[in-house]
Amino acid sequence: MKFSRLLLGTVQFGLNYGIANTQGKPSFDRVKAILKTALDNGITSLDTAAAYGDSEEVLGKALAELGIADRMTVVSKVPPLPEKCDPLEFITTSVTNSLKRLRLPVIPLILFHNELDWRCHEELSSLIAKGMIEAAGVSLDSLECAATADESPFVQLPCNVFDHRFDDKIKNHTAGHIFIRSVYLQGLAVMPKEKIPFPELLTYREKLESFGMPMQELCMRYLLSFPGGVSVLTGVDTPEQLQENCRMAALGPLPADLLKQVSEAVPLLPERLIRPKLWNRN
Repeated sequence: MKFSRLLLGTVQFGLNYGIANTQGKPSFDRVKAILKTALDNGITSLDTAAAYGDSEEVLGKALAELGIADRMTVVSKVPPLPEKCDPLEFITTSVTNSLKRLRLPVIPLILFHNELDWRCHEELSSLIAKGMIEAAGVSLDSLECAATADESPFVQLPCNVFDHRFDDKIKNHTAGHIFIRSVYLQGLAVMPKEKIPFPELLTYREKLESFGMPMQELCMRYLLSFPGGVSVLTGVDTPEQLQENCRMAALGPLPADLLKQVSEAVPLLPERLIRPKLWNRN
């Protein structure tokens, strides 16, 4: 199974997503334009989830109308398992519904959306033998569950110029594939400074800006500096945004001296600042 270096996130197709999002969900025609732009630029991997509103349904319809479903590798996710449920039954039903919404005969990769659900990885993996999925993995969010990355061959996790919790896991992961999300920390890394809700981050952002490279480019190329076996997940609202991401990605990794400076510019920050799931609690 192959994944493109850039992975197109599609949460925006089904939800008003991101702290910096001011445009809402894109129209269906725009979704198709984004997908066509992705394929034209060599992006052949897509990220979605059953929990992303109607993202799977929109994505499945768009891929079918464009006739490119067989040229894309789709990664989706099982919603968090309820406390009282039969894990195998819940997982099987979820994947069955995802298959229908995505209009696919088999889903290349399914992840647990809730990192704690990795305890049921055998149940999810059992769907491989049934021909429903090709591989299974997990989406991580907290440092508390970081050890799970050593157990799962396919892992999605957050990382960016502000968030270094999983740096060592990314560098040392030798089997399977890692998908890095939160390139721009839901847009916080590039939004107007006066709108940033966490003043503690301003000092670090100004230090990063002092290196002389546009923040958007710095964020993208920093993640592309990690070794192979890694895909960088980026979501967009327009084809133009995706085209710009592709342009920056084509510039490649950061120069070694700048990479060192960026890596050392921000210490390990508390999760309340860099973990979006906790922002509403602050």
